[in-house]
Amino acid sequence: MNYWLVKSEPFKYSWDDFVNQGVGMWDGVRNYAARNNLAAMKLDDLVLFYHSNEGLDVVGIAKVVRESYPDPTTEDPRWVVVDLSPVEKLPKGVTLQAIKADERLQDMALIRLSRLSVQPVKKEEFDIIVAKSYER
Repeated sequence: MNYWLVKSEPFKYSWDDFVNQGVGMWDGVRNYAARNNLAAMKLDDLVLFYHSNEGLDVVGIAKVVRESYPDPTTEDPRWVVVDLSPVEKLPKGVTLQAIKADERLQDMALIRLSRLSVQPVKKEEFDIIVAKSYER
């Protein structure tokens, strides 16, 4: 299994919007590195859902329910989408500030490649972030 992080601006598409939708098509990606990450996602991979611009925190866990297929929002065949489904809202959002403050997470793409909207996450990083959401 692989682990990922996707970013969404909550005023455009929030965790609550995603939950209400049930299955969300992750579309509109127009960065080659992010596209390659979408194409690498496999069925049942787990995905951290990150609110960008507002909130700046990981708020939930999703999973891949359909692997990459052509992005129906464009006629350009270079772009792909995946379908994600919500798994769990985290009990407490894990802020970017908390992630940056944890020396175990310093190599995360979220810190190193802050503008990348779809990025890989190591299992250890995923586990640390989920554990942080349960801390009091």
